Amino acid sequence: MPEFAARVRQRFGAHRHHVLATLRRDGAPRLGGLEADFRHGELWLGMMTGARKVADLRRDPRFSLHANPGPGTDLTAGDVRVSGRAVEVTDPEVVARYAAEARPPEPFHLFRAELTEVVRTSVDAPYLLLESWRPGRPLRTVRRTSQDASLLVEAPLPAGEGAAAREADEGAVREPGEEGDGGDG
Repeated sequence: MPEFAARVRQRFGAHRHHVLATLRRDGAPRLGGLEADFRHGELWLGMMTGARKVADLRRDPRFSLHANPGPGTDLTAGDVRVSGRAVEVTDPEVVARYAAEARPPEPFHLFRAELTEVVRTSVDAPYLLLESWRPGRPLRTVRRTSQDASLLVEAPLPAGEGAAAREADEGAVREPGEEGDGGDG
């Protein structure tokens, strides 16, 4: 799991500006750019004063954030999306510390992300590799090609299984809908 987290942080660290999805008052999605980065083990979202996305998050804190893919379309470094709830940070000391480190345009609004899902998509020829994580669950990996009739889902190992069981279960695959596949693929 630490390797997965490092790849996600690296993707977000490659560019400062990313695309945020929030929910408007009527429930329709709103997309907009923002500055986001990892500091002190957490994901921080900085926004301009008066931005509509601030009002969206105050009303409904659910969001998705898509990491800026940068130039090209080859997914070499992977494509990353995180979702969760945004918690507005109003503690003046925390805001000042963030401002001193990140140097955002001031004034600004600051939110801390409580992640509920992280998804990374990359190419592992000949497969498209989909990795997803949710709190309290193991990392889930799906490999597929455009020729696959169904998804191939790598089975997470039960908690407490030893190294021998891990080696014996290496490469185990379950079809969607089978016990333990996460049910969202």
